[in-house]
Amino acid sequence: MTLLRAEKICRGYGEKERRIEVLREVSLSVEAGEMTAIIGASGSGKTTLLQILGTLDTADSGELYFRDEPLTRRSADRLAAFRNKEVGFIFQFHHLLPDFTALENVMMPGLIGGNQRKLRERAEALLDRVELSERLDHKVAELSGGEQQRAALARALIMEPAVLLADEPTGNLDERAGQLVFDLLARLCREQKLTTVMVTHNRELAKRMDHCLTLKEGKLA
Repeated sequence: MTLLRAEKICRGYGEKERRIEVLREVSLSVEAGEMTAIIGASGSGKTTLLQILGTLDTADSGELYFRDEPLTRRSADRLAAFRNKEVGFIFQFHHLLPDFTALENVMMPGLIGGNQRKLRERAEALLDRVELSERLDHKVAELSGGEQQRAALARALIMEPAVLLADEPTGNLDERAGQLVFDLLARLCREQKLTTVMVTHNRELAKRMDHCLTLKEGKLA
């Protein structure tokens, strides 16, 4: 079943003769439970495409569908609710809040409303799954780069999203730490049948995913 689908997405920046067309009628379908890699040169528009798929950015034209329902006509409030419920994000830089512990950071997306006890239990379980059960009460500065990214992965999964969007999640880590983060990400995605789209420069990691698409000159191959 197709979970996320983009049709003829166009996105450019600038005006008139200075305008740069980053995405040129990009279309793709992401199947439920599968892992898709998007590779391409720096500046090819990979991050822009990922942000549009996650409704963090808006296409100039084209349509985006989630479970065959169009997203581009939804209000800002409905899109925010969609992102919070259905989409998990993990980026090259962890974006954890430095004044809070690993556990508090993971719980953060669900702190408004809901059962706080169950939220804490789920956060603790996720931190255990990413091998951080002994670092729950450590603040961000007390974690290594790999640990920070693993905490960010747990945070991305705390709301039990249908889709995980990962933008160079291993790009800021050394090879060993990056491999561990990817292995954990892949294992969790397989076990939870989580639909995943990952932007990466690492072709070896991309080969381990179900599909690998190349973005070149604004188009997917």
